[in-house]
Amino acid sequence: MKLLAFAASSSKKSVNKQLVTYAAHLVAGADVEVLDLNDYELPLFSVDKEADLGKPALALAFLDKIASSDAILISFAEHNGSYSAAYKNLFDWCSRANGKVFQGKPMVMLSTSPGARGGASVLASATTSAPFFGGQLKASLSVPTFYENFDVEKQELKNEELKGKLLAALATLA
Repeated sequence: MKLLAFAASSSKKSVNKQLVTYAAHLVAGADVEVLDLNDYELPLFSVDKEADLGKPALALAFLDKIASSDAILISFAEHNGSYSAAYKNLFDWCSRANGKVFQGKPMVMLSTSPGARGGASVLASATTSAPFFGGQLKASLSVPTFYENFDVEKQELKNEELKGKLLAALATLA
């Protein structure tokens, strides 16, 4: 299985990138590609910009990555209860080129944050909207209090209960 993984964040020290990278490598036998949203930075979407630019090559390249994958794993950063601006902007550009951004791919959605809710608000939005954009949501998991539950030095979950839930969620991609 070719697994496409990314954090819906542009932070270079993203806790969501740490989580999604760790999680992706738990999928047995998967050929993993972890993307960095910073490689797909685009001007802020507007219909005026779209009229000027058409469909930007970076948005089309991102859609090609999705098309060439067998499954998708995303970990969402939460900014004020919603998507990060970087993810939302890329998603908006991509949705104009292909309304079914996720192209029928099975997917697992994650979120984490230093706080007790672990990005639960953005995860709820993402899981609700995924089917409308061609995503086959198989499972989701919020990891609360990232620094208490994730060993940053070893780059792994140290909370065994959460690790079990993560492994169960990832097993749905098989």
